[in-house]
Amino acid sequence: MKFLVTGGAGFIGGNFAHYMVNTYPEDQIVVLDLLTYAGNLETLEPIMEKPNFKFVKGDIRDRELIDHLFAEEKFDMVVNFAAETHVDRSVEDPEVFITTNILGTQVLMDACRKYGIQRYHQVSTDEVYGDLPLDRPDLFFTEETPIHTSSPYSAAKAGADLLVQAYHRTFKLPVTISRCSNNYGPYHFPEKLIPLMISRALADESLPVYGDGMNVRDWLHVYDHCTAIDLILRKGREGEVYNIGGHNEKTNLEVVKTILAALNKPESLIHFVKDRPGHDLRYAMDPTKIETELGWKPKYTFETGIPQTIDWYLTHRDWWEHILQGDYQNYYKTMYKDRP
Repeated sequence: MKFLVTGGAGFIGGNFAHYMVNTYPEDQIVVLDLLTYAGNLETLEPIMEKPNFKFVKGDIRDRELIDHLFAEEKFDMVVNFAAETHVDRSVEDPEVFITTNILGTQVLMDACRKYGIQRYHQVSTDEVYGDLPLDRPDLFFTEETPIHTSSPYSAAKAGADLLVQAYHRTFKLPVTISRCSNNYGPYHFPEKLIPLMISRALADESLPVYGDGMNVRDWLHVYDHCTAIDLILRKGREGEVYNIGGHNEKTNLEVVKTILAALNKPESLIHFVKDRPGHDLRYAMDPTKIETELGWKPKYTFETGIPQTIDWYLTHRDWWEHILQGDYQNYYKTMYKDRP
C-alpha cells in the first residue's frame, strides 16, 4: 500500500514515518511537510534514502499541490499529523491554527473524496475534551466525553475532528480519528516540556515551570502512539474515535524533578513562572476501547520510557542543538540544493 503521512517531519509524524518505513518495507511512505519552525528534515535523515520512502515539501492548505500529489501518487491511506500544535503559540497567533488545522484538513479530505482512498486518519488530541479536576482521579476522558476546548489550538483541532466526522456522515468518506495524551520520546521539538527541561538542565540554566507545577498530564511514549495508529488504520472501524493513553499520569513538577535527578542536576534550577492563560488542570485518557477492540497495549511505562528518552537526547545533541541555534532550517537547502 501507499501511505501519505502529512506533517511527517514533525515529532510524532516523524516517528511514525520511521516506524512505517522500517516495519513495512513492502509499503511506500510519502511524507508531506511544509517545514515550518517545528518541521525538521534532519528527523527523517535515517530513512531518507530508503527505497520505500519519499519526501515532498508542501502545505496541506495548497489545494493545487494536494490535487497534483494525489493524482500522481494514488494513495491508499492518508494519515494527517500536519497541524499547528503549541498552545502558547496559539494564544499569541490563533489564525494560523485555524487555517492549517481546519482548512488544511478539508483540503486533504476533498482530495481523498476525489481520488478515492481506503482510509483517512485524523490525528487529534486529548485537549479537545478540555480538562479534568485535580481532586477527581477517578475521572477519565472517554470517546463519549463532550468536546470542551480551552485554547485556540484545541478549538482548531476539535473543529477539524467535527469536520472529519461530517465528511464521513455526509460523503461516506472512510475515516478514523485518534485522540492521544501527551507524547514524549525521540525527535521532540525543544520548546516542549520534556526536551526543554533536558536541554536547559544540561546547560545549567533555569527550568521554567508554569504556576505551581501541579498540572497533570498522562504521558504516552511516541512509539506506543505509532503502534496504536497502525492498528487503527488496519483494523479500526470506519467513523470511529479511539482514545490512546499511556496510564502514566504525572504532575509537571514530577516530570521536571525526574529529569533533574536523572541528569544529576539540583532542583534549585527550577524557576516557577506566571501560569499561562487557560492552562488545563489535568488530562487523563481511558484507552479501554482500543485495548478491547484492537488489542493494543503500550510497551512503555513512564519509568521505562523517560530514561530511554533522556539517553536519546544525550546521544543526539547535534539534532536539538541545531534547532536551538536555528541551523536545522538550512538542512533542507543543503539536502536538496543539487536535486531538481
